Amino acid sequence: MPALRIGDLSRATDTKVETIRWYEKAGLLPQPARTGGNYRIYGSSELAQLQFIRRARDLGFSLDQVRKLLNLSGDARTGCASVHDTARDHIEEVDRKIASLTALRQELAQLSTACAGGATASCGILEALIPAQ
Repeated sequence: MPALRIGDLSRATDTKVETIRWYEKAGLLPQPARTGGNYRIYGSSELAQLQFIRRARDLGFSLDQVRKLLNLSGDARTGCASVHDTARDHIEEVDRKIASLTALRQELAQLSTACAGGATASCGILEALIPAQ
């Protein structure tokens, strides 16, 4: 695979150039090699690592969780239990978010029934948003 410049890596992974630079600063991607003209160059390992990061982020893993998963993936001696624990923790976070969003939806649905469709001066939704005095 030929060396990729940052724009090539950006297009290949659908990741903004600024995000790639940020991942480098955050230590999720290694500092790239540079050409004589000081352009960043990347190889297949950086491409694979960025694809890994992108997929983990698409699944909602936090940056700390991504960092942990990257470290675990780079250590062949580590058992899969640590990876499983990280995924299980993330599932619990997702379940908490779903519960919170479900409660929010129920509250909004209840508010929406307070709207009779008249003038805003008598809108039940707006009235419910005004703090009690």
